[in-house]
Amino acid sequence: MVVEVLALSLPAPASQWERVSSSHQASTRGVMEMAAPELRVGNIACLDKLLQTTGFPRESHQRSKSCINHRHFSSWLEPYSLFEGKGPPEKYSSCVKAFVATGAQDSDRKLLVANEKIGVLLLNLGGPETLDDVQPFLFNLFADPDIIRLPRLFRFLQKPLAQFISVVRAPKSKEGYASIGGGSPLRKITDAQAEELRKALEAKNVPAKVYVGMRYWHPFTEEAIEQIKKDGITKLVVLPLYPQFSISTSGSSLRLLESIFREDEYLVNMQHTVIPSWYQREGYIKAMANLIEKELQNFESPGEVMMFFSAHGVPLAYVEEAGDPYKAEMEECVDLIMEELERRRIRNAYTLAYQSRVGPVEWLKPYTDETIIDLGQKGIKSLLAIPISFVSEHIETLEEIDVEYKELALESGIEKFRRVPALGCEPLFISDLADAVIESLPYVGAMAVSNLEARQSLVPLGSVEELLATYDSQRRELPPPVVVWEWGWTKSAETWNGRAAMLAVLVLLVLEVTTGQGFLHQWGVIPSVH
Repeated sequence: MVVEVLALSLPAPASQWERVSSSHQASTRGVMEMAAPELRVGNIACLDKLLQTTGFPRESHQRSKSCINHRHFSSWLEPYSLFEGKGPPEKYSSCVKAFVATGAQDSDRKLLVANEKIGVLLLNLGGPETLDDVQPFLFNLFADPDIIRLPRLFRFLQKPLAQFISVVRAPKSKEGYASIGGGSPLRKITDAQAEELRKALEAKNVPAKVYVGMRYWHPFTEEAIEQIKKDGITKLVVLPLYPQFSISTSGSSLRLLESIFREDEYLVNMQHTVIPSWYQREGYIKAMANLIEKELQNFESPGEVMMFFSAHGVPLAYVEEAGDPYKAEMEECVDLIMEELERRRIRNAYTLAYQSRVGPVEWLKPYTDETIIDLGQKGIKSLLAIPISFVSEHIETLEEIDVEYKELALESGIEKFRRVPALGCEPLFISDLADAVIESLPYVGAMAVSNLEARQSLVPLGSVEELLATYDSQRRELPPPVVVWEWGWTKSAETWNGRAAMLAVLVLLVLEVTTGQGFLHQWGVIPSVH
C-alpha cells in the first residue's frame, strides 16, 4: 500500500506525544500502514520503540507552531525504508498531527464494509427534556465520581450527596431551562445529526447504523450499547460530538465505555476505534467559517466587529497536571478558523475565552464574563460571540450566551451583540463527519483478548483504554470539575464546603475536650478524667 506522509509535529508531553491523526485529518490515532509486520498500523508501542531507537526527541507540553525540519524528518525515516519513495514531506501542520493519504476509492470502501456490520456511536453530554427531568439529570451528573470525588472512606456518600445537591440546585436550573422552552433541545438535535450522518454515509456507499449515547440522560450510553449488541455490530466507530478532546468531556464518556467493555465479552472482542477530536478537519473549519461570515453581514460595519470565541472551560489542573490537550487544541482550532477567514479577506480582531466555570477552583483563563467586561471598557461596540466547543444548541448557548452574556455585554457598553449559531445539521459539517468515519475504518481493530489487563502492546491507537491511558493516566488524582465536598486539608479546603466541614470537626473536638462528654468519650477514644 502506497503511503504518503504529509505532516508530523510533536509538541506534546511524554505521556501524550504519541497522539496522531490519520487519513487526511481523520484524527483517529491510526498512524501509517507500514511494510514491516512488527510495525503494523495502530501499534502505539512499536511506534514508541521506533522513535526511541532513532533517538527522536520528545518535546515539552507547550503549544508550538514549529514542525520537524526536512533534514531531521528525512534522516529519521531513511534507515527504515518504510515509505514508498524518499524525501522530505511537503506539507506541515501543528499540534501533534500526522496526516496519511490512503487514496481509498469506492472499491476500497466496499472491501472495508464487506460482510461487516458497521456502527457509529455518537457520544454527548445529554440534557433534561422537561422541567421534571432537571432534578434527576442533576443527580446523574453529580453522582459521577469524576464530578464529585469523595475520599475512599466516604464514597458510600456519593449518591446521598448527589441527591442533596440536585435537590438544592434544581430550582435555579429549572429557571434556566424554562427560559429556553422548558427543556434542553440537545437530544432532538443529536438525533437529527445521527440521522443525517447515516444518510451521508449511505450516500458515500458505506451503510452504517448510527447510535446516540448520552452521558447523563436518555438515551444513556448503556442503552446505546445494548442496541449495538442486539444489532450484531462487528465494527464500531466511537465519535464524541466534542470537536476538541478533553478528559472532562470525551474522557468521561470513554471512561464509562471502558467500564462497560470490561464487563462484556462481546464488546471486548468487538473491533472498534475512537475519533477523539476532529477540530482540524477541513469540513468543520469551513462550516464554521461559513456561519461566521454569514453572521458578520448582519452588522452595519462587519469589519469593525470583535469576534469573540467562547469555549467551555475546564479546570486548569486538567491541563497543567494531567496534560489535557484541550487548551492546545482549542487555540489551534481558533487559528485554523481565522486562517480560513483570512483567505476570504475577513481580518477582524478576535479573542478566545472560556465560559461555564463552576466553583472556586481555578479554570482555564481568560474567563468569558471578565473578558466581555474588559472589551466593553476598551470601547468595543460590536461583538460576535462564536461558541467554538459546541456543535448543538443547548443551555450554554441558548441561555448562558444568548441571555446572560448578552446582558453583561450591553451593561458593559457593548451596543451590538450577536451569536453565531451552532453547527447542528449543516450539510458540509455532516458530510465531513461522514468522511471522518470512513477514513477511520481501516484503523478499526479488535482487542482480541477477554481480559483487558492481560493485553499485550499490539493495541489500536484509537482504542478506548489506550486513549484513557494516554490522556488521563492521572485521572484518580485529578481534582473534579466541580469541587463540592472533599474532606481533609486539601486544595478543596479552599471551598466554603470544605471550610465548613473542617470547622465542624474542630467545634466537636473543642466541645469534647471542654465538656468531657460526647461520642468520642463514650467510645473510649478520649479517656474521661474525673
